[in-house]
Amino acid sequence: MKLSTYTKALAVLTGALCFSSALSADMLETKSGAKLTGKVESIDGTTIVLRTDYAGDIKVKQSEVVGITTDEAVYVRLKGGTVVQGKVTSSGIGAVTVSGAEATMSSTVDNVVATWAPGAIDPDVAALQRRWVYEAAIDVAGKSGNKEQLGTSFSARAMLKTPQDALQFYTAYDRQVSDGTKSADQFKAGVDYSNNFAGRTSWYVRNEGGYDRVKGIELYNIAAAGLGYDFIKKAKQTLTGRAGVSFRYEGYQSPLIEDVKAAGLDLGVNHTYTGTFWSVVNRVSWVPLFEDFANYRLQHESFLELPLASPQWKVRLGVANDYNSEPAPGIEKLDTTYFARLVLSFK
Repeated sequence: MKLSTYTKALAVLTGALCFSSALSADMLETKSGAKLTGKVESIDGTTIVLRTDYAGDIKVKQSEVVGITTDEAVYVRLKGGTVVQGKVTSSGIGAVTVSGAEATMSSTVDNVVATWAPGAIDPDVAALQRRWVYEAAIDVAGKSGNKEQLGTSFSARAMLKTPQDALQFYTAYDRQVSDGTKSADQFKAGVDYSNNFAGRTSWYVRNEGGYDRVKGIELYNIAAAGLGYDFIKKAKQTLTGRAGVSFRYEGYQSPLIEDVKAAGLDLGVNHTYTGTFWSVVNRVSWVPLFEDFANYRLQHESFLELPLASPQWKVRLGVANDYNSEPAPGIEKLDTTYFARLVLSFK
């Protein structure tokens, strides 16, 4: 009898705890009538992120939500810029009320553009803060048998980016040996800075230098500056065109080959697209000389990036082309590299 009493008491206590937990959870109500409980992590005007114990983080389209309730006070920003701190409760289909110690405000779900917890940083302020992001990539490929081949490449990039400007430092090295003969031995390092001074329009400066011993280039350098325009500027996709002027230098190891020292154009296209679990990047740069437009250097890189189990690690599959319209005698104009690289990204 006593055991039965204890069992009933435990059942009641467990039910009370579960009920209390349900009461303390935030809740979203959708147009279809579904009620999702968890913790509202963020609202950005298009997506609501709800953290749950049963399914991890759930992303819900804000346009499909007609009710929001939070158990604790949060900061809420509306489209007009008004910010109020308080608990959010549903006050009708598509309507919400933010009740705080200092003010109460009524609005609609689609009018909320940002939320953040007390003590956290305003998302708009966080977006303006400069923060370095780094990545390093390496691949080693080898083959033995009919042919002996060994290839090693390494690249690194450091980016400091805000909604207004971006600064990048990058470097890369590629060495390929086939049957004891070098087929690639090149190094490059560069810096690129752009500033969006008016909407989609930006100005930029860049400088890249290095060598290519297979092509006989002891040292090359391209310094350029100009304007950029964002033809596409979305959260998941950007397409930027660039046009400017440049100075191109190529110093050859052989004294019989005339060095290149001339001004020219600097034209380029940068494109990125980010999917749910993948991203695509395309970069093209064309640098012709003013004195001879047939003398130019064309560089291209395209790759698909796929995440691994850890979000810091990714696999990058792509192709890179380096075309010199007037190479040294006996040297091919085009170098094409296919690669599969392991990439580590960190902050």
